[in-house]
Amino acid sequence: MTVPTSAPAEVRSAAGTQPAISLRGLRKTFGEVAAVDGVDLDIDDGEFFSMLGPSGSGKTTVLRLIAGFESVTAGTVELDGVDVTRAAPFEREVHTVFQDYALFPHMSVLDNVAYGLRVRKMGKRDRRERARQALETVRLDHLGDRSPAQLSGGQRQRVALARAVVLQPRVLLLDEPLGALDLKLREQMQVELKQLQRDLGITFVFVTHDQEEALTLSDRIAVFDQGRIQQLGTPREIYEHPTSAYVAGFVGTTNLLDPETSQRLLGVRGDHAVRPERLHLSPVGEHTDVSADEVRLEAAVVESIYLGTGHRVHLRTEEGLELVVLEQAAGALDTRGHRGDTVTVRFARADVVPLSTST
Repeated sequence: MTVPTSAPAEVRSAAGTQPAISLRGLRKTFGEVAAVDGVDLDIDDGEFFSMLGPSGSGKTTVLRLIAGFESVTAGTVELDGVDVTRAAPFEREVHTVFQDYALFPHMSVLDNVAYGLRVRKMGKRDRRERARQALETVRLDHLGDRSPAQLSGGQRQRVALARAVVLQPRVLLLDEPLGALDLKLREQMQVELKQLQRDLGITFVFVTHDQEEALTLSDRIAVFDQGRIQQLGTPREIYEHPTSAYVAGFVGTTNLLDPETSQRLLGVRGDHAVRPERLHLSPVGEHTDVSADEVRLEAAVVESIYLGTGHRVHLRTEEGLELVVLEQAAGALDTRGHRGDTVTVRFARADVVPLSTST
């Protein structure tokens, strides 16, 4: 399968540099079901890489194959050019952070962080100093004597991160680590996680079903569905230039134009997409000058929802085409209309993205 990709130079490996992770023809079956179906992927050294997709798309299974928690049915896993396909998890220079943190309740925060070093037979004084430094990295060195039960959810997440980075892994695997946090705390942790990755320079492989989270954190994103990578690229490429209806619909909100609608509005057949923020509303008759670079149509307001920063307006044309428009607050009150009103919808042809018919 050819995966659409065009990652720019700033997030690609320099010429001759060995990728941190290389997957070739990776396949994993459970009985007759192919959870991972022929994945080819290089993840660069020091990259924050996200695997994005819905439940059952194969992203978590790929993570577990990299970690060694699942056996590979076919294909290879390489870390720094070394084939580790059949290596045990403890033989791989990777560490995994899970959503449930898995902290030991009977140990102090400091001892939790130092536990992996203890298993490696490091001396008590050295391992406690390394653990303290790791806690300092996540700004929790003042809480080392507390138990996990005395910490907030965000603090426990940072302890789990410190316990992972104290082992100085080449790659850190993160399996939806922010999923159990509330929205405000999750947004705060996104910023801290990105800063931590930048400071440490460790390759992060992040699994999530949250599109905004992936767009916020990542250098590059692989969008998964049915065990395959549907598109690979930077957040901007994935959002602004989706290559299929699946990616356009899964990553953010979009307006999909089927071939018949595309023929009528654009003069060309094929599937197309245009993002809601690219559409603009105005009262009927306000703009009479029609540009060849612009598409214009009339639609009825079905619903207008106040979002604080603006309005999300749902529209329907006489032909039955349903559209969504995001209007910023400054102009939305004057142009969005009310339920049942007819408004003019305008968007630039340059903002329309052609889509492939298959994924």
